[in-house]
Amino acid sequence: MDLAREAAEETARPLPVGEHLGLRAEGDRVVTHYFDCLDPAYRGWRWAVTVARAARAKQVTVDEVVLLPGEDALLAPEWVPWLERLRPGDLGPGDLLPTPADDVRLAPGFTEVDDSIDRATHWELGLGRPRVLSRQGRDEAATRWYEGIAGPRAPIAISAPAQCSTCGFFVPLAGELRQVFGVCANEYAPDDGRVVSADHGCGAHSEAVVIPPASEHGPPVIDELGYDIVPTGDAEAERDAEAAEPAEERASAVELPRDLEAEEALGHS
Repeated sequence: MDLAREAAEETARPLPVGEHLGLRAEGDRVVTHYFDCLDPAYRGWRWAVTVARAARAKQVTVDEVVLLPGEDALLAPEWVPWLERLRPGDLGPGDLLPTPADDVRLAPGFTEVDDSIDRATHWELGLGRPRVLSRQGRDEAATRWYEGIAGPRAPIAISAPAQCSTCGFFVPLAGELRQVFGVCANEYAPDDGRVVSADHGCGAHSEAVVIPPASEHGPPVIDELGYDIVPTGDAEAERDAEAAEPAEERASAVELPRDLEAEEALGHS
């Protein structure tokens, strides 16, 4: 144990080595001693010093000195290849994302032929492109688009008046994806310039009808209590017409019967 401590202190210098934590037999005449690590950066770690003695030898030698994590040691997360760590949106301006040569999403343009389908309709020749989408690549893209926010189960599509397949702004894709997907070309739609499914939809449908209001406002109500009604020009014209009548006609119009005149003369009314 003393030999193991000396080896651990020599490796950990200038920091000291903590107390002896125990030992473990690795095999015949091979033992590993554990010492506490006092380095603040490696809290929970321990020094492991393996000592051994050869057969029929009396001298013990140091085999190796390493720093190993304990049960409560702080460890880095498990390493994940960079290609598996990438997420949509991680690629920024100036970044390069190499595609592996064996990417299953791509296939050589001159060999992407499936004998079970119509070649003239679905085969991508790939002129000018070394590789094109493979069948697996198309299936993965179609599934991702259809189940995302551009598919039929998006909240905006559920409340839409109609589907994108009947919209004049729906531009179908080329190739095999044309059967299900297209691009929205309505600048006022939230999916403008994006791939949407044919059964997607939004409120900016080209054939959406503007619904008239349910009720119309009645005529305005005028409060006549706060002012007096003044005769208009028609009433003045009537007075002028009465003034222009001959005096005889006005007198005859107001002439009383004789019996009424006699009664008024006697004081009767």
